[in-house]
Amino acid sequence: MAQPFVKKDDDDEEAEYSPFLGIEKGAVLQEARVFNDPQLDPRRCSQVITKLLYLLNQGETFTKIEATEVFFAVTKLFQSKDIGLRRMVYLMIKELSPSADEVIIVTSSLMKDMNSKTDMYRANAIRVLCRIIDGTLLTQIERYLKQAIVDKNPVVASAALVSGIHILQSNPEIVKRWSNEIQEAVQSRLALVQFHALALLHQIRQNDRLAVSKLVTSLTRGSVRSPLAQCLLIRYTSQVIHESASNSQTGERPFFDYLESCLRHKAEMVILEAARAITELNGVTSRELTPAITVLQLFLSSSKPVLRFAAVRTLNKVAMTHPTAVTNCNIDMESLISDQNRSIATLAITTLLKTGNESSVDRLMKQITNFMSDIADEFKIVVVEAIRSLCLKFPLKYRSLMNFLSNILREEGGFEYKKAIIDSIVILIRDIPEAKESGLLHLCEFIEDCEFTYLSTQILHFLGIEGPKTSDPSKYIRYIYNRVHLENATVRASAVSTLAKFGAMVESLKPRIFVLLRRCLFDSDDEVRDRATLYLNTLGGDGSEVETGENGNEFLFGSLEVPLVNLETSLKNYEPSDESFDITSVPKEIKSQPLAEKKAPGKKPTTGLGAPPSGPATTVDAYERLLSSIAEFSSFGKLFKSSASVELTEAGTEYAVNVVKHIFDSHVVFQYNCTNTIPEVFLENVAVIVDSSDAEEFSEVASKPLRSLPYDSPGQTFVAFEKPDGVPAVGKFSNILKFIVKEVDPSSGEAEEDGVEDEYQLEDLEVVAADYMLKVGVSNFRNAWESMGADYERVDEYGLGPRESLAEAVNAVINLLGMQPCEGTEAVPSNSRSHSCLLSGVYIGNVKVLVRLSFGIDSHREVAMKLSVRSEDESVSDAIHEIVSG
Repeated sequence: MAQPFVKKDDDDEEAEYSPFLGIEKGAVLQEARVFNDPQLDPRRCSQVITKLLYLLNQGETFTKIEATEVFFAVTKLFQSKDIGLRRMVYLMIKELSPSADEVIIVTSSLMKDMNSKTDMYRANAIRVLCRIIDGTLLTQIERYLKQAIVDKNPVVASAALVSGIHILQSNPEIVKRWSNEIQEAVQSRLALVQFHALALLHQIRQNDRLAVSKLVTSLTRGSVRSPLAQCLLIRYTSQVIHESASNSQTGERPFFDYLESCLRHKAEMVILEAARAITELNGVTSRELTPAITVLQLFLSSSKPVLRFAAVRTLNKVAMTHPTAVTNCNIDMESLISDQNRSIATLAITTLLKTGNESSVDRLMKQITNFMSDIADEFKIVVVEAIRSLCLKFPLKYRSLMNFLSNILREEGGFEYKKAIIDSIVILIRDIPEAKESGLLHLCEFIEDCEFTYLSTQILHFLGIEGPKTSDPSKYIRYIYNRVHLENATVRASAVSTLAKFGAMVESLKPRIFVLLRRCLFDSDDEVRDRATLYLNTLGGDGSEVETGENGNEFLFGSLEVPLVNLETSLKNYEPSDESFDITSVPKEIKSQPLAEKKAPGKKPTTGLGAPPSGPATTVDAYERLLSSIAEFSSFGKLFKSSASVELTEAGTEYAVNVVKHIFDSHVVFQYNCTNTIPEVFLENVAVIVDSSDAEEFSEVASKPLRSLPYDSPGQTFVAFEKPDGVPAVGKFSNILKFIVKEVDPSSGEAEEDGVEDEYQLEDLEVVAADYMLKVGVSNFRNAWESMGADYERVDEYGLGPRESLAEAVNAVINLLGMQPCEGTEAVPSNSRSHSCLLSGVYIGNVKVLVRLSFGIDSHREVAMKLSVRSEDESVSDAIHEIVSG
């Protein structure tokens, strides 16, 4: 059943229900039989089609049979001459999206309407036909569409142009043949026709930068009369200015005079579009901004809410980069704080917070206090972020701003809103030392009534870091210990950890903390009891004499540089012995793939003798234990990296082989995972013969063949190569699988004694530069980049040649370097002409590396790239550039 549309009345809060409340698909389909009546009732048919459209738009699905029956019934309505009903028929056909067989049935009727004398029929028939037919039928009506583009009736011409915009996505060759007609339509005196024609012409030429520039040049001379088309032209002009600025060394902006002249246009939408375009120019100067800011200031006092909103929103964006340029508008914006439209008021306040001076802070706070209760949480978050920026700008005003944040923290609000306030208080505490104690007390007071577990745990964690550093840490203990009694198990466990941090960092509080932790030993939750026990033991609260040194504090409270999933796996695999657990042995890279082993169809996975357990979290650790247990490889040192498996055979072949590359400082070990998929044979003395003639820096030093390989029981054979120590040597290796084949007796299942030597050609294997890089991310790239320093920074530019898209180029470089993308920068927006990507990793020798990539693509799909590298070693920075240039 379709869901009703319910609208709440703001005055009496009575519900107003949709007239379609409670309609059911079955009942409406029954009503659709009215389409078959000999004497059609246009009014009733229109009502039934309206119900069908409502059901479709509410997400109701029709079966193939139901859709076909409705479609054929609707086509019978073409016999009616009622214009209103005919328009409903057009809508219904578009929504049903008939199949190719059904389209033929209705094509003749639509083509007849397309040549009708009734303009309304012609326009709608064009839209429907172009929506439902494919490329083969499109050529049959192309002549009619070209004629329609230059039709005198604006409705018909616009219908053809809009249809061309849609067709361009699937059949661009056909639409490009209409260029002459489209250019003629661009010169039309009809506003809507000119708008649609310009949009279509730009889409045809958008991948040719020179053609777009010529289009803008010709139209900026004054041939565009339509305000809508003028707005489009302003956008295209901005694009040309942006692209020409990146290639020009003179600093001049072509077409800027045109944008400035649009500020004096009689249409308000054109003025706003021009002002917005000027404010968004790269490197815009104060002189260039002045005329745009002036017209926006005039719109702030407009009687039209949409103009006030557009103006204040644009000024809000300008205030982020040029706050002084907006200062002259402050008086006008202060009057907007009381605007009935809360969106306008919110933007006005946040803009004032960005542009106001220190003397105006207190006045603004009073105005905002009365305003906050009237707006939604999403707007409140914007205000909170603006207040945070203002406090960092004027740190002497932290008291009034911190009190404001504390007051709104106690008011009603959702999770995201509360989180934004807490994040702001935390930032102020960290950046303004004088705000620390008052800010921590505000957080302690909030946690008493906090309903969100996540926020409570985050506040407790922060208290454990900052609280012990204050002049009187003892005053926070009461708030923390109250959480142990009054909260859920998650918050109680977090409170225990916070208490332990105070005990570890404040010696005078240790006796009190010990008493509180001992009380936690009787908690009903295992996690709480375990934490209390661990901390008492570590801090010496269990009666033992323990000094809490730096190592103990770092172990309990320091940040981990390894993924938690890897630490958990390593701890599970740790076997108690005289040697203590070493956290430096935990792999820093998370493997996304387990050991990939080919399995026979229909068989359950089996683990071969000596094969490490599979699974993303256990792979690295398991590989290291496996290799260290083999005498030939035990002297190679610590394993740096193990690659994902690489298939050396095609799916479905008699022998399935994949290889994993294990990288050491001066060795590379190839682990060949082999599976025999033939039930009738048994393999012995299985080995891979590797030809390294195309890998001159490698020399084979050891191999370990596989004694036997029964059916569907994976096994491993190894070959080790020596390479120059610490050098990222690369090369190609050819591989041949050699073995003795013995037939298996079907009755006994035993292999025959005599066998035949055989071999099987495998795919070539390559060791590439990415094999010497660990994917290790950083949580805050900017901080990591700045802390790395510019001592070993190397910057250069490269041409990557023609590419299908910018995304392809970005992925190619990421794969080439084998580094971890940071902060989601690997995702490239569609149709983007430039992009920046951030990468991090650890190079062989445990050298941290950070990379900044800047890409650009031109109209010929040629990609240019700027590569900036920072690392802890000069030679590594150079090596990254050599990888790209090679």
